[in-house]
Amino acid sequence: MKKLALFLFATLLSVSMEAQLQTPQPSPSSKLKQTVGLTEVVVEYARPSMRGRTIFGNLVPYDALWRTGANKNTTVSFSDDVTIDGKELKAGTYAIYTKPGEAVWEVIFYSDTNNWGVPREWDASKVALITKVEALEVPVPTETFTITIDDLHNNGAALGMLWENVYVGVKFTVPTLEKAGKSIEQVMAGPGMNEYYAAASYYLEEGKDLEKAKEWIDKAVSMNDKAFWVMRKQSLIYAKLGDKQGAIEAAKRSMAAAESAGNSDYVKLNKDSLKEWGAL
Repeated sequence: MKKLALFLFATLLSVSMEAQLQTPQPSPSSKLKQTVGLTEVVVEYARPSMRGRTIFGNLVPYDALWRTGANKNTTVSFSDDVTIDGKELKAGTYAIYTKPGEAVWEVIFYSDTNNWGVPREWDASKVALITKVEALEVPVPTETFTITIDDLHNNGAALGMLWENVYVGVKFTVPTLEKAGKSIEQVMAGPGMNEYYAAASYYLEEGKDLEKAKEWIDKAVSMNDKAFWVMRKQSLIYAKLGDKQGAIEAAKRSMAAAESAGNSDYVKLNKDSLKEWGAL
């Protein structure tokens, strides 16, 4: 019995020690975030080191598909569509695979990011974009595989890869001009219907300046005569202000627009209010 107890104690102690054991990863994980113009770029990858080994042409063979890092997929995410080598790459997250060559690398953006290394079965339909990039020799060796986002400017950057004595930079452009232009136009044009509606709704809910809420909701209604939810809010603001006739007229317009849109919920809401105000 004592032997059994000692055995169980030793087993539990061993499991406990294993659970607490912490050792460094040979290829630690890294995450890089960078805003390029107005586009968010995120890179996640594992970083192997040389450790005295010859990398390209040996550990990483030339002209063979490489996972571009270690462990699970190296990925890059773009918050907007970007352009690489004159080709569009849609916003999203991609695994990065490469075929290193002595003079030129092939860089592949692959839509399936759930592989541990190279996919067992390569699916050409998941290749979002392929580009070829010159491999540049650098004078000082890079011990640990490194991905950078450098050569930053308002409209693009370079997705750089360094290891051993090689640098490869994939240049990409982002839609900063388009996004900034739309933002400027929107701001300079002033608030839209949604902004006026939201401000008026907040003032109504908080019991703040209802005259100001009326001014805002009237502007919102003038921008879209089919927005039944906006006219509904207008009727409630008018009613709160004691303008019963104005509330009834707004509710009737809202109900008609809701009927045209096939929204039975707002039809009922308006009918209930019209009954309450003695208009039905």
